[in-house]
Amino acid sequence: MAYRFDNLKLEKGMYQQAGRSFSQVLESQDPSEQYKGSALEGLDAFQRQLKRFDIKVKGSASDAVEKFFRTSDSAVLFPEYVARSVRQGMEEGDLIPQLTAAVTQFDGMDYRSITTEAGGIEKELHQVEEGAQIPSTTIRVRDSLVRLRKRGRMLVASYEAVRYQKLDLFSVALRQIGAHISRMHLDDAVSVLLQGDGNNNPAEISQTAAAEALSYDDLVGFWAKFDPYVLNTMLVSGPMMVKLLKLQEFQNPLTGLNFQGTGQLATPMGAALLRSGAVPDDMIIGLDRRFALELVQGSDVTVEYDKLIDRQLERAAITTISGFAKLFSDASHALQLAPKA
Repeated sequence: MAYRFDNLKLEKGMYQQAGRSFSQVLESQDPSEQYKGSALEGLDAFQRQLKRFDIKVKGSASDAVEKFFRTSDSAVLFPEYVARSVRQGMEEGDLIPQLTAAVTQFDGMDYRSITTEAGGIEKELHQVEEGAQIPSTTIRVRDSLVRLRKRGRMLVASYEAVRYQKLDLFSVALRQIGAHISRMHLDDAVSVLLQGDGNNNPAEISQTAAAEALSYDDLVGFWAKFDPYVLNTMLVSGPMMVKLLKLQEFQNPLTGLNFQGTGQLATPMGAALLRSGAVPDDMIIGLDRRFALELVQGSDVTVEYDKLIDRQLERAAITTISGFAKLFSDASHALQLAPKA
């Protein structure tokens, strides 16, 4: 049986179609549905093109970078390979999905989110008498725009320097670029959680009872601030993680067995405990991840495809555009160690 992927004409213009990625353009011309029940089932359109040109990107038997440039058609695949490798690095160990309540795709640089305040009469459930008006909750747009930021790294390497490098090894360097971009996004998320998104909604910051000390009583008081929300996620720095683990409540044998057996940490309040260097050393950020933060994506991973296809790797930019908006202000709080007197 002849398949269309064997004779598709690949060209730069496939990266230029508005509103569609290269993979989506490929998929529209070579739908995966037609391969059900065949040996190619389970591969997407890009992976079928790799098979077409016999390009192996993983494992000890992976090909060299120059394999992409054997033909003008296969060279068109190289930017997508770079983007996928960077995206993989962004997703490995990425904490953003564990912090965001919603992801919004937005074509632009200025975004206006929505809000409704929790608590108060608008959120209370009252009995409605016959013929009486049903209480309403008002959802409105934010007063100020949320500005999206372009984040990225520059790929600096000559084609001569990398042409003989194995793709498996080259992918490691690309995944590291993705990890750096992911860290930038987490820095942005922490900044918005603490300082707000420009709509006069910074986090309420409490301080511990004792200077530079953390107690279980402080954590219980912090947990209580979240009503009517739930403290289900705690984001801390490495030093603060050490302080938490040294609390007597963390020395419960069952907690230790869970950590040793699964590598997963839990707090006495049952919240997920996430560690990141983006958080100040003296602070705990707590949130109800169901309602606290919105990720706004202006673009996915974008590469300068012209340079990559033409083997001009020197200073080829790899970027993403994204930002964060606070959904419900009371769904996130911060606990800070009190400074020395």
